[in-house]
Amino acid sequence: MKNLYILMVLFVFSGCKIGLNGASIPADMKTVNVTAFENNAPLVVASLSSEFTESLKTRIRNQTRLSLTTNEAHGVFSGNITGYEITPEAIQDNNQPTAGANRLTIRINVKYINNLNPKQSFEESFERYKVFKLTGSLQAQEPGLIKDVTAQLTEDIFNRAFAQW
Repeated sequence: MKNLYILMVLFVFSGCKIGLNGASIPADMKTVNVTAFENNAPLVVASLSSEFTESLKTRIRNQTRLSLTTNEAHGVFSGNITGYEITPEAIQDNNQPTAGANRLTIRINVKYINNLNPKQSFEESFERYKVFKLTGSLQAQEPGLIKDVTAQLTEDIFNRAFAQW
């Protein structure tokens, strides 16, 4: 009877695929190409295109076994930045309206082509934001805010492509 339980446990776990990062990348997928994401937002930040593209590449490089290539690949990410805006989030004083908080929002349109399994390909828009209180100049805070929002976006895109969330 004890051997039967052990056999059942082994049978159940033999079909499981366990990954610590939540990604379920097929074994036959070896390469991915991340093309530069062009910045088409009405408000353009010069470094945003390269910063976002590199952030997505770094996420893939650090969280998967996939090799990045500029040639034909099993998976291809492309797209563009469609929105970048800073808007007031909360008004602080009704007599002299000033923003008590602001919101940085970034929108990215992503096209992912899975050449091994086209059913897992997608084209979607992703949007993330960060609410912040302006302390000092916006120019001093902006790089850190962009980095935070970009990290959220790359996580969403990574999960959509490789964890099918």
